[in-house]
Amino acid sequence: MTTDRDTDQHSDGDSRQGTAEAPVCRRLVGRTAVITGAGSGIGLAAARRLASEGARVVCADIDTAAGKAAAEAVGGLFVQTDVTDAAQVDALFRAAHDTYGSVDVAFNNAGISPPDDDSILTTGLDAWRRVQEVNLTSVYLCCKAALPYMQRQGRGSIINTASFVAVMGAATSQISYTASKGGVLAMSRELGVQFAREGIRVNALCPGPVDTPLLRELFAKDPERAARRLVHIPLGRFARAEEIAAAVAFLASDDSSFVTASEFLVDGGIAGAYVTPL
Repeated sequence: MTTDRDTDQHSDGDSRQGTAEAPVCRRLVGRTAVITGAGSGIGLAAARRLASEGARVVCADIDTAAGKAAAEAVGGLFVQTDVTDAAQVDALFRAAHDTYGSVDVAFNNAGISPPDDDSILTTGLDAWRRVQEVNLTSVYLCCKAALPYMQRQGRGSIINTASFVAVMGAATSQISYTASKGGVLAMSRELGVQFAREGIRVNALCPGPVDTPLLRELFAKDPERAARRLVHIPLGRFARAEEIAAAVAFLASDDSSFVTASEFLVDGGIAGAYVTPL
């Protein structure tokens, strides 16, 4: 998703505000990485980072224009995909394997956080179900599609985008989003255990708030809400999408070969804070 409050299937964040520094290593040469929500945000930043480290990148997005642009930018393949549709998800991973011969990395990243997902007292059942379908069911579908390829290879890394809200409670609730990310975390942990001895690692990436144009616009309209959130981050700022992408590259690579079934927090210290610096 483009941002915390978008309703399309893009990455949770937006990387267009800056460019990442060039990586110092090429850990993914010859590997194929499938990224959902690759047209913007964390997904786009991850596509750039993984490609720069040598990966062949398959960019999936429901937005054809954004997805094609991302694939062209990294010299990869675009597959238009509604991640809530099992047949389209199967076709995505089949296209990756048929084109490049392997499925080595699956970054299951697409998600939404629409404005009608709010307090449990005001969030309707339709909003609840829509968020669960895109944020949680899609990860189930992507894992189910990717795993057989990785089993045949005897190796693979699955990275599922959860959130720091999967491990913490917030009074500024987005109830279905929070519940969906908790589900992603629990599912990733179980899969990481189940398939560990087949050479397949599964981890839940738990980003903190990511600096995006829409997030800044939202907070500009409500400075009190922005201040309330920012004060809880020990580093005193929101993350950049490139910083989250760097964590994706680590989890995709052999540098994380002993990391599986983990909640991989990249949250600026939020989850570890009791009192933050003044």
